[in-house]
Amino acid sequence: MIVAPLRQSTWNDVVEHVRLHSPDISRGWFTGLKPTDLSGGTLVITAANAPQVRYLNEHCQRAFAEAAQAATGRLIAVRFHTDNTVDETDALAFDAGHTPVQLTDDYLFSNFITGPCNRLAHAASVAVADKPGKAYNPLFVHGDVGLGKTHLLQAICHEIRQQNPVTNIVYISCETFTNHFLNAVERGALNQFRYWYRHADLLVIDDIQFLAERERSQEEFFHTFNTLYQSQRQIVLSADCSPVNIPSLEERLVSRFNSGLVALVDRPCLETRMAIVRAKMKLRCIEVPEEVIKIIATRIDSNVRELEGALAKLDLISQTRDGTIDAELAMTALGGSPLKPNVGIPSILNEVAVRFGLRLADLQGKKRTKSIAFPRQICMYLARELTTLSFGEIGGYFGGRDHTTVIHACRLIKERREQDAGLDAELQDLRMNLRNAS
Repeated sequence: MIVAPLRQSTWNDVVEHVRLHSPDISRGWFTGLKPTDLSGGTLVITAANAPQVRYLNEHCQRAFAEAAQAATGRLIAVRFHTDNTVDETDALAFDAGHTPVQLTDDYLFSNFITGPCNRLAHAASVAVADKPGKAYNPLFVHGDVGLGKTHLLQAICHEIRQQNPVTNIVYISCETFTNHFLNAVERGALNQFRYWYRHADLLVIDDIQFLAERERSQEEFFHTFNTLYQSQRQIVLSADCSPVNIPSLEERLVSRFNSGLVALVDRPCLETRMAIVRAKMKLRCIEVPEEVIKIIATRIDSNVRELEGALAKLDLISQTRDGTIDAELAMTALGGSPLKPNVGIPSILNEVAVRFGLRLADLQGKKRTKSIAFPRQICMYLARELTTLSFGEIGGYFGGRDHTTVIHACRLIKERREQDAGLDAELQDLRMNLRNAS
């Protein structure tokens, strides 16, 4: 049996010396460290887990050596160790062979533009970064591609890492998780796999919808989720749809994903898109007139990536000319993306009401009979396609329905038109009439 070589008071002096003389590297969990052996002039300090050992080796060797020498008056070196039952070498080897996705420097909260479309998701992400494991756990962010989900996920990682560099952050894509799992099964390295994921302080997985139809991966993730959740470790997930709409996802996982906060990132409104263009301008160190900003934001209304792509295109073309970006250049360069016609919800309601022989009050009312609900869903689908309104704003025109109702309607009509040629032709006819009328 190993007896601690230092009296508790002497060890307390060591920790206090580190805290006072090296405050930038000092961490609250240092009080849990234990001196377990002193022989050959080397003090062995035992930590709780491998991540702590990594941090100590990388940042604290000199500070603890100096503190031990000051407390004992002897020349002492230090070595850090963990008694964790999982072999530390194997765990670190798994770590080294499975490098998580690297964080992008620009994906910070300070660079994220908020608006009605993403305010809840942004506020929840900031709260999670401030109090991981306590504010919203799990946090589930969903929305279409290119709307900023990955930006929020990485911003959480950046913020937590800045506050506490020793935090064990695992940020990966869902595809990486499933590949790691399959490789671990093939190599007989499930213990190392589980150690790596279940000892994360923060587990962030992008595009979790790719767990669908992967039964063994779902089973493994279910137990990983439970382990982290029960130990109050933070879990953050993203997907292109809400948990209940992920196909072939086990009910128990749907329930757990819904147990925290589910936040939608919707398509940005015009004002938010203009703010995004301004932010991207600053990052690229280019000047664009306000008139051009509005042209870009008006013509590109689908997602943030396309806005950035349009700005990059203008920047590149301007460099082949005189370096000036003006309205004429913008109109020419973005000519392939024509402005959407000025179609309003009232026009859509009128057109659909006439087509199906309904009253406007029926489409905007509370009745849910099939003869009314289906045309109402068509209205929502066309509104999403032909206007720049968000899901929530569209729902407001239909008796104050929430965004989830509109998302469901759009998804339903999209699926049905892919299977029904008659419905597809009718929707094209409605769209053409609305555009011609506008």
